[in-house]
Parts: sequence; structure tokens; C-alpha cells
Amino acid sequence: MWKRVILKALYPAALVAASLAAPASAQLARPGCTGKPSATWIDVSVDGVRSSQGLVAITLYADKPRKFLARGGSLYVGRVPAREGNTTGCIFVPKPGVYALAIYHDENADQAFNRTAIGLPAEGYGFSNNPSTLAGLPSFKSVRLSIPRSGLVTRIRMKYP
Repeated sequence: MWKRVILKALYPAALVAASLAAPASAQLARPGCTGKPSATWIDVSVDGVRSSQGLVAITLYADKPRKFLARGGSLYVGRVPAREGNTTGCIFVPKPGVYALAIYHDENADQAFNRTAIGLPAEGYGFSNNPSTLAGLPSFKSVRLSIPRSGLVTRIRMKYP
């Protein structure tokens, strides 16, 4: 009987302790960011967005060259509403480290990167570090981006076909 009384007395204290512990991790999360909340995020500023239709997809890749642009190879795809001119978004990364970003303007909001009948891009796109894409897809080495801490901003220029 006395165990029940003690447990009832301690139960509210346990709830208080749990609620005090939870905000510590919740404080790590930044409102407005996409992805699995963590203590590390990066703001992405996308320049040259041609319209406010659809979404801008921000795809995060781990530092694994063979997974870059491969089907199922990304860690996460975050989507933010497109804004003509400049679109900003924020994406969580699992922890400080090296990653790569690929973006595209999903103007029809079908959550897919559309291509023409011959396989060329039909929607605007871009990559971290803004590598040249005249000769084809960029190398993973050219898009690697060091994210040592939160609060950094990277600028990506949208390219349209």
C-alpha cells in the first residue's frame, strides 16, 4: 500500500523531470527546418527561381560518392514552397560533417524530378558549390560541402533547361 502512495507522489515528479529533459532535445530543433530534427542544420538560399509555383526540393546526401544521385541514395528530401527570385529553406543534417546537396524546382509539385523524353532535365536544378553542369552531372567531389556546425548558409544557383 505504501508503495502506491510513494509512486503516486513520485509520478508527478517523474513527469516534471521528463518534461525538463525533453525540451533540451527540442531546443536543438530549429523551427521551419525539414528532416529529422537534430542539433545541426544548414540554411539553403536558392537564387534564380523563375516562379512561385510548386516546391523547391532540397536533397541531402551523406559523404558517400556511390550514393550521390543514386535512387534511394539520399538521406532526406526536404521541400519548401517556391518563391520567385530567391527561395530559402533549412534542412537538418544528422551531425556535423561533410554532405552534398542537390536541389530542383518541382514546379508541378508532383514530388519527382521530371525529365524530357530523351532523359534531360525538364525542371530547374542545382548543386552545392554551384559546379558546372555543361558536360553532364557534377562529380561528387565538386559538390561536397563541409557543415561543421549549425547556422551556416549555402547559396545555390538554380539552372533551368
